[in-house]
Amino acid sequence: MFGLANLFTSTVCFFLVGCLSLYASERQFHLGKIATPEEILGWDIDVRPDGLGAPVGRGNSVDGEEVYAEVCAGCHGDFGEGMDRWPELVGGEDTLDTHDPLKTTGSYWPYASTMYDYIYRAMPFGMSQSLTVDETYEIVAFILNMNDIIDEEFVLSNKNIGEIEMPNKDGFLLPDPRPDIDVFSGKPCMNDCDVPLTVIGKARDIDVTPED
Repeated sequence: MFGLANLFTSTVCFFLVGCLSLYASERQFHLGKIATPEEILGWDIDVRPDGLGAPVGRGNSVDGEEVYAEVCAGCHGDFGEGMDRWPELVGGEDTLDTHDPLKTTGSYWPYASTMYDYIYRAMPFGMSQSLTVDETYEIVAFILNMNDIIDEEFVLSNKNIGEIEMPNKDGFLLPDPRPDIDVFSGKPCMNDCDVPLTVIGKARDIDVTPED
């Protein structure tokens, strides 16, 4: 008798779960809403290498110096020299193929448009997306001017930011020509992997290990 009761209970529960699942699959829960074009535009802030997506705005190096001094110089220095271990923004010409390359916005960054994209999204540190569109153009113009890429009077805008010729624009090659890149291009090994490793140097030997 006890076994029949358990069987009956299990059958009823199975039936109810099935009915509830069918009901849930056909029911709309009315959670959220369809995003409006204006709401989508608020998230669609990426700027591509060719300048596509750059918001309407403008700025020059003269105005950018004031904004930079207020929100950037505390970390990057008054002239982009970098404070403490914060990144340097200026210099580094002809160092990328040396054992101690200095990667700055002037020597390494390939596109002015993506520099704008990064600064507008993530800077200043701790206060990301607090800059206006024009303030960001002004900061980028000032950094480009410090690297002798544009003149002081040049007005940077959404119409010309994709046309700026950066010194390292041809420094990123596709496909990647490095001989070890094939290791990452195929299906990764997950079992019994035997990849030979060779230590070619130590961080302390090439003086890149922080002493502090």
